Amino acid sequence: MKHTELSIEFFPPQTPEGVDKLRIVRGKLAVLKPEFFSVTFGAGGSTRDKTFSAIREIAAEGYAAAPHLSCIGSTRVNIREILQEYKTAGIRRLVALRGDLPSGMAEAGEFRYANELVEFIRNETGDHFHVEVAAYPEWHPQARSPRDDLAAFARKANAGANSAITQYFYNADAYFHFVNEVRALGVAIPITPGIMPIANFSKLARFSDACGAELPRWMRRKLEGFGDDAESIRAFGLDVVTELCERLLTGGAPGLHFYSMNQSVLTLEICRRLNLRA
Repeated sequence: MKHTELSIEFFPPQTPEGVDKLRIVRGKLAVLKPEFFSVTFGAGGSTRDKTFSAIREIAAEGYAAAPHLSCIGSTRVNIREILQEYKTAGIRRLVALRGDLPSGMAEAGEFRYANELVEFIRNETGDHFHVEVAAYPEWHPQARSPRDDLAAFARKANAGANSAITQYFYNADAYFHFVNEVRALGVAIPITPGIMPIANFSKLARFSDACGAELPRWMRRKLEGFGDDAESIRAFGLDVVTELCERLLTGGAPGLHFYSMNQSVLTLEICRRLNLRA
């Protein structure tokens, strides 16, 4: 059976209790032998120290760690500093993003787009880092058109990205269509689908509306129908997401990137159902 690359994303904990909890979660997820654990970077670099702290701890435990790095609110000087910190810490992979403009912030910073950040990373550090970028199968919510969004993705790839991770989605056709479109533009880098397990409908709906990820109408209606029945939401979500993953892997996706929300149970169960590792 073909080896399926798995990766798992966390957000940096804000409290000592959160740090302890993430340590336990990470230990449980480690049985999946992920290629790497990634850690997000708050809007405007607001979690820089907490991201670095989580990344250092992951690396110290012997796992590959991939910090997110965002353009928004960044300068060449502070990105250069961060790259040096990560190089010194033995980090070999980065997730380079444009990032979201925090409310109240008028200026994006010295980098306007992710391709500029990727180019800067390459100019500063050569091939030291494996650079991941973001992909949006259902189009970036701020893109003027699908054509513009595809062109933006091609620019990131051509600036030196090694691979890409998608925004989460629940429509496999959107992923396959996106991959076909970028291949037609000559972009050959691997594109790993981002997977969001379903634990809570109201949070998922809010998050999806904000980031432009479509919740198909049939799914939305079904989840709404469960009301506060958390067990039914969880069971339905596991079935839907497992089936999505099966279809993606059968169709040639190179792996799966799980948005864990700092939880282990659903990711572990989906991977168990897929007969991946555990």
